[in-house]
Amino acid sequence: MSTAQTLAGRDRASQVLPALDRTALGAILLTPLFLLHAHGIAEAAIAVADVCFLARSAITRDWVWLRTPWLLIGLTWWGWVVLCSIPIPALGLGAGGTESLVQAIATLRFLVLVAAMEHAVLRSPIGRRCLYWIILAATAYIALQCAIQFLFGRSLYGVRAAWGDVLTGPFHKPRAGPPLSRILLPALVPIAARLLAVRKPIHTIAGIILLLFAVCIMVLIGQRMPMVLTGFGLVVAALLLRRLRLAVIIAGIAGLLLIAASPVIAPGAYYRQVKQFSQQLEGFGSSPYGEIYARALHIGIQHPVFGAGGDGFRYTCPMPRYFAPSLDGRLPDDGGAAICASHPHNFYAEALVNGGFVGLALFCALVVAWLVPLARGLWRDPDPLRVGLFATAVIQLWPIASTSAFISMPMGGWFFFLLGWGMAEARWRRSAA
Repeated sequence: MSTAQTLAGRDRASQVLPALDRTALGAILLTPLFLLHAHGIAEAAIAVADVCFLARSAITRDWVWLRTPWLLIGLTWWGWVVLCSIPIPALGLGAGGTESLVQAIATLRFLVLVAAMEHAVLRSPIGRRCLYWIILAATAYIALQCAIQFLFGRSLYGVRAAWGDVLTGPFHKPRAGPPLSRILLPALVPIAARLLAVRKPIHTIAGIILLLFAVCIMVLIGQRMPMVLTGFGLVVAALLLRRLRLAVIIAGIAGLLLIAASPVIAPGAYYRQVKQFSQQLEGFGSSPYGEIYARALHIGIQHPVFGAGGDGFRYTCPMPRYFAPSLDGRLPDDGGAAICASHPHNFYAEALVNGGFVGLALFCALVVAWLVPLARGLWRDPDPLRVGLFATAVIQLWPIASTSAFISMPMGGWFFFLLGWGMAEARWRRSAA
């Protein structure tokens, strides 16, 4: 290649790269808005960001990001699940057939998204700052709609609470709790920490009120797991940020008092959050969750190496060969088919079913590989935004929880999006230090 051709190629690259970067950043900044109300378009935005990032790597011939430790483990886990999803009936692989294989392959888009956000798309402080304000606006949007629905009986869109008093906020179904519990921490922890750091009464009161509102709105929404995980996330944040501790204790006490008052102000929420929750814990082995987890364990035991492939629980759960006693030793009343769902409601049970004990071990390694860089330096220098993002990752990956399917939209999109943001903050703030 001549010198002129080389220079021409560099000139074209210098024109293309900024366009790719702007397009990728625009797609990332729009993704939270689409995750709220347009999941299909959110998928398209993720694809645009992925393609722009891969095109940038190809043009610059920069593939160093492939050596990122978490990504190496993530690609190994992904490759194993894809292998387990190949439909080979003679070997017991790929219970879901071609559809399961396609879904397993498509999981790669989320790993690329996290790498793109960490290594390229969010390297600009301005881009990360814009993203923070968008997440803050999304948090306020859900929380205020829920508050309005609680006070006036309808949201701004005229939607009533589901089942009488489960707040739906801006949505038409009871799904406000899960996304709000994830975005609330990175949105509010930096503001609360900044207010409480001033050490003036008015600022301290404002910081406490902010956390009080967050806890109270999660209680009033009426969804158990988001409420519990939000409380857990605030505890994680308070352990890392000393200035938050008193405010979190006060907010926690207020939340407990609100739960105690819920039989009067929200009887349905009280039934689900206290009575039904207590009943499920007491008889967990024969509860729907206990039965589902037992079924996932039996599937994993029968397929210890390769599992049932991606989305395997959906296809294997109704099969009589997997019917077995629940965790308390009792058989389900109908023999087992009626307890089935599309997924086992726990990420680790899902990893076991999809990839056997090998897949579960790889998934656990990936979780550690994600949390280590997110946590690096936080004990010594607890930046509030990074603390909020780390706490969000902890509550998302906490093993003792009822969950949606790992990669299902919108919660799968929210998780990987926030994970990518957290990785970017960890990487580029360290670089700037």
